[in-house]
Amino acid sequence: MSESGGEGSASASEAAYHHVRAQILDGALLGGSMMSEGTVADELGMSRTPVREAFLRLQGEGWLRLYPKRGALVVEVRPHEREEIVRARVLIESDAVARVSGDARLRSELVERLRTSLGGQRDAAAREDLHGFATLDADFHAAIVEAGGNRLLSDFFASLSDRQRRMTARSLWKRADRLEGVLDDHTELVRLIDGAHSDAFRIALESHIRRAHRELLP
Repeated sequence: MSESGGEGSASASEAAYHHVRAQILDGALLGGSMMSEGTVADELGMSRTPVREAFLRLQGEGWLRLYPKRGALVVEVRPHEREEIVRARVLIESDAVARVSGDARLRSELVERLRTSLGGQRDAAAREDLHGFATLDADFHAAIVEAGGNRLLSDFFASLSDRQRRMTARSLWKRADRLEGVLDDHTELVRLIDGAHSDAFRIALESHIRRAHRELLP
């Protein structure tokens, strides 16, 4: 259970970091929940030292808040941050669709890619694979942004990906029956892109995001 040498300790710390971070982003660890170094160490079969290092790193990134002798608190997504993420997503994705609406080739390529993604989402929903569905949901929206061809906006959208993933996963964990509703929304978004209805897309997108996260948003 001990890790010998600096390299082994660093590797164990990295493993603990990714393990806890994934649980936060995928909704297995909800905001407000507490965890201990010992519990994570036992889960991963390692000593507490690399787990402590991982906790410190996650605290630095804003995912955890550490309390001596009590453990680590998973930080909640703040209400104003949720709203800012929604607005940023609507602006970025709508800009991308407005750009491809004037280019039949780009629009056709995007629609084909999104329809393929929809097939994967339906399969994940049928299996009740919430993690897989959340990943495909993120890929679906990232594909829209990429199609716009604006590298700066794509990079900014990617920088929001962890927070988006956490919000999506949390809403799906709380209501697994939402999968069909999300699929219906995605199908409608693809239809609007295919028809070059960029203004209608913007309205439908904002409704979709707010509906998907209605329990999290003000």
